[in-house]
Amino acid sequence: MTTAHSTSTARESAMAQPVTVPPFAVISGAQVQNVLAGREKDIVELIEATYHLHAAGDSVNPPSYFLRFPDRPSSRIIALPASIGGQVRVDGLKWISSFPNNVQAGIPRASAVLILNDHDTGYPFACMESSIISATRTAASAALAADRLSHGRPRPTRIGFFGTGLIARYIHTFLTSTGFTFEQIGIHDLSPDSAAGFRTYLEQTGTTATVSLHDNPEELIRVSDLIVFATIAGTPHVTNPAWFDHNPLVLHISLRDLAPEILLTSANIVDDVEHCLKADTSPHLVEQLTGNRDFLTGTLDDALTGRLTLPTDRPVIFSPFGLGVLDLAVGKYVYDEVARTGQLHIVNDFFHELRRHG
Repeated sequence: MTTAHSTSTARESAMAQPVTVPPFAVISGAQVQNVLAGREKDIVELIEATYHLHAAGDSVNPPSYFLRFPDRPSSRIIALPASIGGQVRVDGLKWISSFPNNVQAGIPRASAVLILNDHDTGYPFACMESSIISATRTAASAALAADRLSHGRPRPTRIGFFGTGLIARYIHTFLTSTGFTFEQIGIHDLSPDSAAGFRTYLEQTGTTATVSLHDNPEELIRVSDLIVFATIAGTPHVTNPAWFDHNPLVLHISLRDLAPEILLTSANIVDDVEHCLKADTSPHLVEQLTGNRDFLTGTLDDALTGRLTLPTDRPVIFSPFGLGVLDLAVGKYVYDEVARTGQLHIVNDFFHELRRHG
C-alpha cells in the first residue's frame, strides 16, 4: 500500500467516525493539586517536551491580551489563547487576573481558570481552576532553566528569593524536587510579614539550609549564586550591574525587575523572543534603548538542544514571558488523569442547542 493510499484511507476512516460534542467537565483546584502534587519531575519533562513542540512550530501561541482598568490601574486580567499539537492536541485559553490589593485582604493576588477546547469540534470540554496550573508550569519552567543553564558552571547552592508569594513557593518546591540542594536561602520582600511567612514555610519543609532575611537587596544578590525574581514590580528596581559581578544565574520570572544596564552586561535567555520583547518587560526596555536585539543570547530551547554554549564570565539571565502552550500541556495532563480515575464532574446538558435546525 502506498503512502498516499494510506493517508487517504486514514482520512476516510476518520471522516467515517461520527462527530460528537464532548461532555463538559469542571475540575476544581483540589483535584488539580491532587494530580500534580509529588509529580514535579514528570511535569518538568512535560514542559521540556512542550518547549520542543513550540520551537518546532507545532503550536499556535498568539500574543497575550491585557484587560486593564482606569479605576484600578495596578490590576489586570490577561487572556492567553493557545493551541498545541503533538500527542496533546488541544486548544484553549487561560484567563488569569492579577489584583495586587488582594494581598492586603489576606487572599492571593492571582486567580485563574483554564478552558480546554476539543481539537476536532472546537467545543470546550473542560473548565479548571488554573492558578495552581499556572504556578506549576512557571515553576517547572524555572527548574528546567536552572538545571540546563547552570551546565558548565558550579551547581548553585546559595539561592536568593525576591518576592515570597505562591510562585516563589512553587519554584522552591520544584527546584528541591528535581535535584537542587541549598546550603543558604536568602529572602527579600518589601513586606516584612510576607518575608517572615515565607521563612516559616521554608523551615517547615525540613530544609537543612540556613534561611535568612535580607533588608538590603544588594546584600542578597551578592551572596546568592541563583537568584529568583518573583515580584509584582511594574518597573525596574534593581539598577546596578556591579551587584552581579560574581556572575550568578538569574531566574527573572517577574520580567520587570532589572534595569537594561544589567541585561546589557549579561547573557540573556528567553522562552520566546516575540512574546518577551513587549509590554515593557526588561528585555523590551533594552530593545527600545538600543534599537536592536543583539543582547539576546538565545532561547531556552536553544540551550535544551545544545545549539548554544553559555558564557561563564558574566551573569546568565532567564526571562520567560510565560507561554499559553505550557498551561495547555499541564491542563491536559490534569484532565487526562482525572478522567482516568473516573472523577470528572460532568455538567450534563451544558451545551443545549445541538441540532442545527431545532
